[in-house]
Amino acid sequence: MASRRISPQTLEELRHRVDLPGLISRHVALTPSGKDFRGRCPFHEERTPSFFVVPAKGFFFCHGCRAHGDAVDFLRRMLGLSFGEAVRELAREVGLTVSETEDPAADSSQRLRDVTRLAQEHFQTQLWGPEGAAARAYLEARGVTEETARAFGLGWAPEAWDRLAERLERAGLREAGLETGLVQPRKKGAGCYDFFRGRVMLPLRSPDGRPVGFGGRLLSGGAGGPKYLNSKDSPLYHKADTLFGMDLARGEIRRLHRAVLVEGYFDCVLLHQVGVRHAVALCSTHLTPGHLQVLARAEARELVLLLDGDAAGLAAVERLSGPLLAAGVATRVALLPQGEDPDTFALREGAAGMSRLFDDARPLTRHLFTSVLPEGREASFEEKMLALGRLRDVVAKLPPGLMRTAFLDALSAHIGLPSSELEGVLNGPRLAAPPASAMPSERGVDALEARAVACVLRNPSVRDQDAFGALDHLREAGLRMALGTATRGGIAATGAVARALASATRSLPTEEDALVKVFRVTCCELSLRRLDAELAKLAELAREPRPSGATLARLSQRSELLALRHRVLQVLQGLR
Repeated sequence: MASRRISPQTLEELRHRVDLPGLISRHVALTPSGKDFRGRCPFHEERTPSFFVVPAKGFFFCHGCRAHGDAVDFLRRMLGLSFGEAVRELAREVGLTVSETEDPAADSSQRLRDVTRLAQEHFQTQLWGPEGAAARAYLEARGVTEETARAFGLGWAPEAWDRLAERLERAGLREAGLETGLVQPRKKGAGCYDFFRGRVMLPLRSPDGRPVGFGGRLLSGGAGGPKYLNSKDSPLYHKADTLFGMDLARGEIRRLHRAVLVEGYFDCVLLHQVGVRHAVALCSTHLTPGHLQVLARAEARELVLLLDGDAAGLAAVERLSGPLLAAGVATRVALLPQGEDPDTFALREGAAGMSRLFDDARPLTRHLFTSVLPEGREASFEEKMLALGRLRDVVAKLPPGLMRTAFLDALSAHIGLPSSELEGVLNGPRLAAPPASAMPSERGVDALEARAVACVLRNPSVRDQDAFGALDHLREAGLRMALGTATRGGIAATGAVARALASATRSLPTEEDALVKVFRVTCCELSLRRLDAELAKLAELAREPRPSGATLARLSQRSELLALRHRVLQVLQGLR
């Protein structure tokens, strides 16, 4: 996008008007040093002050890290602003009119900023007004205080269809609302309707605190749709470059040179509330070079991953490992207790508990190797092959050279296989299923079992929906082994099991809610089949002329099995 050009005369006048020591003293404790000022550099960690401000010449300089520049440079580096943003921010402070050449693209960008800011004000007004009672009760139930909610700019989007759309129409910002995705055109008739409805709203803000998009958390009984809904990408908002909470975390990240990364918005909110103010959250499931650049600009030299203590959390570590290792980011993994979430753990344990958790965090590669192959060298051949299958995606993201070699050497030491052989195995062809038309029917691998396992491999969190324990009774050993991976991506299965999983995976829906429904239906069908088989065996035993005591004991279970079968049928009928 083109930007406006700021005239040299404007820049010169701006530098003349800005009180440089006053500006810098908002962020750095300065003490007089002759005609100049001295302090500890905000851009690197130091004990002896080596950062100088020279008002007479209008610049700052650090003898330690060599950072230097004028007021615009300081604001850009300190707040992560663009050149134009820093100039306009300073110009507003000193009452200077910025002389710029006209640029329609810049005007459009300003309208997008205006509509997003108006939307944030609208959502906040709704939260703290009479209609926000249910949303405020939800926040209170999650442990979010009013102070924290206001700091993060939380809001509420009522279930009304066009409350925001009408406000944007009155403000003349309808087109900007459509471009940001805040409103959608009606399919029938004129006008627009609100994209976010019946949701607690979380502003997604740039590092300088300006709203660029929104995340919305659905309340039960709301307008329907997925649990979380995010703004679409726009010229203002790119999820690949945005970290939730970065505007509030930046100062603490710069002070500690460390950031804590979580996946949930409310995980980030509640970590800040208990004092972990260097926490940020992803706005998507993928960690991108853009995210890493944002962290680098905040001078984060180390990243701590804090994810859910379940199979989905472990899978997330594997998903994030590739980009982190490829970028050479020093990363540790803080392990939550099994079944714990970052937000509930933080509320219960407080800052002291979080500090202990971070102190025990393990280096990323050590955690990765231990999680995919806990027994290391002592593991079976099959377990080692499954572990290598889980690491394919990680290795694929490592560029050839020292980094890749070092990773394979460390993996070799853990797994007990030569690193020279690992390279070939991990770079070998992936399991690729032939076209459906060329697929023969598989014998020996049950299709229902394969579908259930494929669902878990697609999304490990669905396993919690197995209400009747169908996965505990899988007959195929290869499927039981594949289930043990509980991860997405390459599956190190072979032969008929691999083909059955590939076939089942192709038929799965991509939407999360639809996948959960398929999984629940499949588990119910597996449970019904198992119960019918057990009831049939009991019917045969009942025909024995002289049943033994053990047989009579088994026959006494028939009523329990019938009751369980009835419950499974009820659930299955509800799903269909």
